[in-house]
Amino acid sequence: MENLYRAFEQLNIAASEEIMTKFRKYMEMVLDWNEKINLTAIKEENEFVKKHFIDSILCAGFEEVISSEKVIDVGTGAGFPGIPLALIFPAKQFTLIDATRKKLNVLTEITQTLGMTNVKMIHARAEDLARNEEYREKFDLCVSRAVANLTVLLGYCLPFVTAGGSFISYKGPEADKEIKEAEGVIKALGGEIAGVRKASLEGFDLDHRFVLIKKRMFHVKHYR
Repeated sequence: MENLYRAFEQLNIAASEEIMTKFRKYMEMVLDWNEKINLTAIKEENEFVKKHFIDSILCAGFEEVISSEKVIDVGTGAGFPGIPLALIFPAKQFTLIDATRKKLNVLTEITQTLGMTNVKMIHARAEDLARNEEYREKFDLCVSRAVANLTVLLGYCLPFVTAGGSFISYKGPEADKEIKEAEGVIKALGGEIAGVRKASLEGFDLDHRFVLIKKRMFHVKHYR
């Protein structure tokens, strides 16, 4: 876990013994369950730490993350980026949604084992849950590492964000192309591009872009 210590140091995150123990236990439980349920193709420790843990927390220093109280992770899969962020920010409330119940059952066991009380799991399709008034436009921040085109992700994610909130999409080098293709959808859903940030750490081969979209107004189609 030395690489995680180094990443925490560069990101100015307090690396207490307790939090490092929880990250290790989280990894061990995911890999144990991976023998029964397909959670990740990454099984080697250093790669797991880099591509799941460090990748998930690269945005931890963003003001959009720091200032948010209620966060939703759409298409969480094995809990990324929601659980790593929830471990770092225990005072924030995280809602993790996924369409695969088995994965969420595993995550429930993991968060209970880790003693996490700031994480809620919901088994649902994002497009269905976003129509529910209990969740529609109720979150300060939506994050997603889901493998989908930005245009598709916007339809899933931006409806959860309240006016003034943000959506952060984890992307790779193709981010600019996807943004151009999604311009019409961003506007239609009441959003605007707030920037694209390239996050990297010294000594780590990570080429990641974070597409930040600000929700400027409520989605008028919801109120027709």
